Amino acid sequence: MALLAEVSPLVEQVSIDEAYVDLAAGEHDLSVAGVTALAERIRASIAAATGGVTASVGVGTSKLVAKIGSDLHKPDGLTVAAPGQEQALLHPLPVTRLPGVGPATMERLRRGRVHTIGDLAGVALPELVDWLGQAHGTSLYRLARADDDRPIVGEREAKSVSAEETFDVDLTDRGRLNAELDLLAGRVGGRLRTGGLSARTITIKVRHYDFTTITRSATRAQPTDDPRTVAQLARRLLAEVDTSAGIRLLGVGASTLADFVQDDLFGDEPGDLFSAVAGAGDGAEDGHEATDPRPIVAPEYREPEPERGSGLEPRKGADWRPGQDVWHEQHGAGWVWGSGRGRVTVRFEGPNTPPGPVRDFAADDPELRAADPPDWRIPES
Repeated sequence: MALLAEVSPLVEQVSIDEAYVDLAAGEHDLSVAGVTALAERIRASIAAATGGVTASVGVGTSKLVAKIGSDLHKPDGLTVAAPGQEQALLHPLPVTRLPGVGPATMERLRRGRVHTIGDLAGVALPELVDWLGQAHGTSLYRLARADDDRPIVGEREAKSVSAEETFDVDLTDRGRLNAELDLLAGRVGGRLRTGGLSARTITIKVRHYDFTTITRSATRAQPTDDPRTVAQLARRLLAEVDTSAGIRLLGVGASTLADFVQDDLFGDEPGDLFSAVAGAGDGAEDGHEATDPRPIVAPEYREPEPERGSGLEPRKGADWRPGQDVWHEQHGAGWVWGSGRGRVTVRFEGPNTPPGPVRDFAADDPELRAADPPDWRIPES
C-alpha cells in the first residue's frame, strides 16, 4: 500500500491485498503505452519490496473494468483496457465475472439463455427488471455495458472488523467450533483495540458443508473491545445453528463501531447487555416493524429443502429457512428470522450494516426472493 501511495495520492484499499489507484490524480501519462509501463513498474516494485510476491494489475476507465482485468491473467498478470474497448473486453467473459451474479442469479439468467456478459448486454432493461427486480436488474444492465461511475474513495472510515477461517475438514464437534470462535474473537478484539475502536454488534458467519452460508447478529447496549465478550456472544449465536452436518467456514465480525468503550459495570455476563431488538411473531403486522425488549433468540435452524427452480423465484412458506439471505424490492437485503403459518419474518441488515428492522410478510409475497450471501470483504482497521 505504501508503494501505491507513491504512485497516486488517491488509493482506495478494499482488502488486505487489493486496492484501486486513481492514476489521473498522480499526473501520469495516461496513454495506453504510458499506463502499461507504469503498471509494469508497480508490479516490479512490489516483487522487489516483498521478496518476490507477485501482483496482478488491471487498468481501465472504471473500477469494474480494472477489477475484472486484474483477475483475468492471474497470477502475475497485466490487462490494459483502452478507452472505448471496455465492452470488447467484457462481452466474451462469462456473466459470473460481474459482481452480484452468484449461483441463484446465474441460474435465472441461464434460463433466459444468458451465459456471457455480451448476452446480458443484449437483454432489454424491462426484461431484466422482470427477472431480477428493479435494483438488481438495473445494476446488471449498466454493468454489462461497462457503465460504472463509482468514485475511488481515498480514505474510508472502518465500518467493521472481521476474521474468518476455512477448515480443511468440515467440523461438527461443538467444542472444536467454540475453540475456533474464541481464536477468531481474539483476533477481532485485538484489531479493535489496535485501532482504538469498540463495537456494539457481533456477527457470526457460518458456511455449511454444502456451501450454504448464513449470518447471525446480536447487538449490545454498550460497545466493547473485550475479546472474551466478543467470544461469548459469538458462542451464543453459534448455539442457535445446527452444525451436525459439518461446518466448512466460520467468521466473526464486529460492527456498529465507536471510538470508546462503556461496558455495564453491573452486568453479570454479555447476555445481560443486549439492546432492545426487533422481535418476530404473530403480533408483527405486515410491513410494520415489531419490537421486543428481550434478547435476540433466533429460530431453530432447519436443513435446507431441495430447491424448486431458481432461488430468485418467490418461495412458499415451508421453504423459507432461518438464516437464509433474501432480497425485498422495497426494503432491500436481509435474512430470514423465522417462518411458519404462511408468514415469513425478515431482518433487514447485513454483516457490514447497523442493526436493522424486522418485518413480517406473507410467505408468498411476490416482492420477496432468495438472494446471495452479503459480501464480507471489508477493510480491516
